[in-house]
Amino acid sequence: MFPEDDAPIKKPKAVAPGRPAQGQCLCGSVRFEIDVPARWAWHDHSAASRRAHGAAYATYVGSWRKRFRITKGEADILRYEDKATKTVRSFCARCGTQLVYERARSPHMVNIPRALFSGRTGRQPLYHIAIEELQEWAYTGEPLVPLKGFPGVVWQRSKKKKRTDREGMF
Repeated sequence: MFPEDDAPIKKPKAVAPGRPAQGQCLCGSVRFEIDVPARWAWHDHSAASRRAHGAAYATYVGSWRKRFRITKGEADILRYEDKATKTVRSFCARCGTQLVYERARSPHMVNIPRALFSGRTGRQPLYHIAIEELQEWAYTGEPLVPLKGFPGVVWQRSKKKKRTDREGMF
């Protein structure tokens, strides 16, 4: 037996997080950062998030509140409280960008739209919330092809008719 076998095992020190993930509103008046990695990320298909973002769904990054910081423009932030759902949505007073989504049932968390970050957040959106509210017009990964004459535009080609057995015989 070696003397070091009786020594208490030292736990490795936690690795200091890298540079924070930074984000901002559309006009840049409000800037913020979170320590990485974010807690989690998800796609929210609920009607409330769909309407707040004006999109088929919103993708959020969740962060512990203590790891979220406003670095510029705190005076430019307005809040909308939905008393029925016990949620608060904050947005930029200048450009209207939604900034933070908070829920009373998770007071220690803040949720930030993923699109506001300029780089990685340490989490990929693996979860779908309110998937039963997915809209039939939302893109769900169907194959797309370039639209001739319109660079940068793609479209979902309509499905071709299937041949009947009789047509394939001759």
